[in-house]
Amino acid sequence: GAAAIACAELVRSLGMPALPATFWTSSMLTKPKDREVVCHPSAWDPHLNGDVRIKMCVKINQEDLITLHHELGHDYYYLAYKDAPILFQQGANDGFHEASGDTIALSITPSYLKRVGLIDQVATSPEAEIDEQMFRALDKIAFLPFGLVIDKWRWEVFSGAVAPAQYNARWWQLREQYQGIAAPGPRPDGAFDPGAKYHVPGNTPYLRYVLSTVLQFQFHRALCKIAGHQGPLHTCSIYGNKDAGARFSAMLAMGSRRPWPDALEALTGERTIDASAILDY
Repeated sequence: GAAAIACAELVRSLGMPALPATFWTSSMLTKPKDREVVCHPSAWDPHLNGDVRIKMCVKINQEDLITLHHELGHDYYYLAYKDAPILFQQGANDGFHEASGDTIALSITPSYLKRVGLIDQVATSPEAEIDEQMFRALDKIAFLPFGLVIDKWRWEVFSGAVAPAQYNARWWQLREQYQGIAAPGPRPDGAFDPGAKYHVPGNTPYLRYVLSTVLQFQFHRALCKIAGHQGPLHTCSIYGNKDAGARFSAMLAMGSRRPWPDALEALTGERTIDASAILDY
């Protein structure tokens, strides 16, 4: 609960509305002791009326703090467009929805963590800065080829380009081609390693996460410019900046009422997805 409060406080500092009271009473934030549940994090607006919730077995660590921002990003998107006609109550495209919370999570800088009292001091050595950049790179940069592999494999399965007997072999061919990694040893007959990724048996399209990874940095760069940030992009936190929050909220409120390039332009002034913001960061 405390971690979710910290996430909500960051978003509230941007001038966005408070979460409804039912969020705190209807969400599942800790793993119940009396039953088995699906702990994979997800965000919900079950009645399409702003009754937003998340379902997650939160652990007190940095990874789950970032995941909470991701899931709350979905909820704040739901809240922003809840009064739109129901056909337009969705993200401008799938990548926008996945990028919303991750964009806010890019403002979880060491200076932000100190400002809100989650750490005592900010390390200022070059090594500390390199460590932080490497942490982001292992999370974001390394993810891009993996994310592409998931849907390239799924599309080949659905099109019939790869036969069931070759599902696993094709999986590792793609992993080697795009990620440069191999299985740790020979795989047994009948192995189905793709099934270890939740979204494969869950039948959730995955290219949205590749788009999101590019978009969140493009959003972050635009928001930091609006906030008047000076200095390297990776040191920017938009915490407390109402101007940045207003522009971000206006884009979220569009839902899918306009083609996604219009939504992108409303925030960034750009109409094409641009990965150069990752390099800037």
